[in-house]
Amino acid sequence: MNKNFKELAFSGVQPTGSLHLGNYLGAIKNFIELQKKMACIYCVVDLHAITVFKNPEELRKNILDTTASFLACGIDSQKSIIFNQSSVSAHSELAWILNCVSRVGWMNRMTQFKEKAGSNKENASVGLYVYPNLMAADILLYKSTHVPVGDDQKQHLELARDIAQKFNNDYKCQNFFPLPEPMIQKNISRVMSLRDGKKKMSKSEESAYSRIDLNDSEDDIKKKIKKAKTDSLPIPGYSKDLKDRPEALNLLNIYSFLTNSTLDKTLDLMKGKDFSKFKNELSDVVISSISPIGKKIANLKKDQTYLMKVLKDGADKANLIAQKNLKEVKNILGFV
Repeated sequence: MNKNFKELAFSGVQPTGSLHLGNYLGAIKNFIELQKKMACIYCVVDLHAITVFKNPEELRKNILDTTASFLACGIDSQKSIIFNQSSVSAHSELAWILNCVSRVGWMNRMTQFKEKAGSNKENASVGLYVYPNLMAADILLYKSTHVPVGDDQKQHLELARDIAQKFNNDYKCQNFFPLPEPMIQKNISRVMSLRDGKKKMSKSEESAYSRIDLNDSEDDIKKKIKKAKTDSLPIPGYSKDLKDRPEALNLLNIYSFLTNSTLDKTLDLMKGKDFSKFKNELSDVVISSISPIGKKIANLKKDQTYLMKVLKDGADKANLIAQKNLKEVKNILGFV
């Protein structure tokens, strides 16, 4: 479908501050590998962040902290483009154009709006309602062919494909926008909350004990894993026996992900152990994987001038691509 386009991957991360283990295993680790295979654009999506009110000083800090986390994890600003979304105005311009292509019925089917707005939909911002169109603009602005996404974002990528197809058909420019392909990691499931194995690990959860942040100290990591919810049963030998044990499954999955193993191999290694002993081993694995990243984040955060330069250089590179493509869009539309 996209054989006429140069392979390019785009992904965006909201600036919530320092990232957590779920971000790292579910997205960032994949970003690092992907930059070895194709051109990549990684965006701190600050326009998405303001769909709900954000304190300006906190937002400014979070943009830089997220950038520091990108770099500390191993995203290379010389190989990949790293920038913040609001510094490239073409994102907002194309989003408006795609608002006029997208259909209200499509927006009404977006499940994340219903989840985020909750029962108070009338007081939600219009931005929250149409932000899937901005997400489509983020992707299509660079004619991205691939998008690394989690299961929870697949619906938004399908929308981006629908919008691209409708634009191409409406304006009789069949090969203008590619139909971006999802890149879903086959062996990675969502990292869940340490307090509730049925909820995704999230920065928005009130308890800090629900997640492991990449900048947590070794003591914090040990405390959080020690307090992580489990059950009284020992570790089984087979994955089918974890079906109704979501918290146990989550901790065993985290161990498997960080040791580059499979759940079956982890169960074979750990079967029969109680969780108090397993948690000690899990703590050691998490600390050896995460602590070096946390130390790099701390050092990078001390040099805000450098972080601003990374974002500025990335925005300059992104703008070159974005303005060229936006100019072509405006020409297709008949703007003068």
